Amino acid sequence: MPWQQSLLPFGELSQHEPMAKHTTLAIGGAATWYFKPNDKESLCQALALIPHDIRILALGRGSNLLVADQGFNGMVIDLGMLSYIQLNGQTLTAQAGSRMSKIAQTAASAGLSGLEFMATVPGDLGGGIAMNAGAFGQQVSDTCLHADIIHRDGRVETLSQQQLHMAYRHSQIPEQSIITSASFKLQISDQQSIRDVMRDMRQRRSQTQPLSMPNCGSVFKNPKGDYAARLIEAVGLKGKVIGNAQISEVHANFIVNLGQAQSSDVTALIQLAQQSVLEKFAIKLETEVSILEAVQ
Repeated sequence: MPWQQSLLPFGELSQHEPMAKHTTLAIGGAATWYFKPNDKESLCQALALIPHDIRILALGRGSNLLVADQGFNGMVIDLGMLSYIQLNGQTLTAQAGSRMSKIAQTAASAGLSGLEFMATVPGDLGGGIAMNAGAFGQQVSDTCLHADIIHRDGRVETLSQQQLHMAYRHSQIPEQSIITSASFKLQISDQQSIRDVMRDMRQRRSQTQPLSMPNCGSVFKNPKGDYAARLIEAVGLKGKVIGNAQISEVHANFIVNLGQAQSSDVTALIQLAQQSVLEKFAIKLETEVSILEAVQ
């Protein structure tokens, strides 16, 4: 039986799926294979059946992802079905496909503090764990206890925060493994106070970020003691347009899709910003956005 046919009991498999439909930048060529497993158990079984020479990519909302115009020669695995959130005392456990905004709301409703920043993060938890997402002085590693992953052979493992080696916008996840859930230890607090903090964060975000246009979130990590947006603005690139992509006029650490932008347009702006900042300030900007290049 061909491996493609063997996957069918465990989910939906399609070919040549346009990735522009699955990223918040609305950019990207087609993935050779696109698989939506039925549930976690189906994912475990399916992973063991996918040939090891096929590269895999776990996908949530695609909010921190730039896919090449040539597409992705591999298999994208849609984790949208992994969206369960559970509370046990002060411990919150959520699956990788859970929206971080919903996780924040769930914690707030229970009077639990520590995840307020997630109310402002557009992505899903899997990506948030993988990049140790953060905002407004909080980050995932502040409260994360551990994360569950599935290895390429279908083996399940729990990794503690220490084993994940979480640092600024970085976690160490075994290559070609998939995060399926994570648990957080939260603090009891006043429910209204938590909601007030979340509301203030959302208001600040809406006033300072180009939320009405397709974007991938922050493009660059902030250099130590400085801000990428300040540096990019200081070299005169705020509002710079290449093709149909623009360094946002609202926030210089965002690149927006003006309508029909290509991945190459965004890449050109990234490289221009890096080169300009390096020449003027001798600072190398590191990308926060995950750039998925075409693999032949």
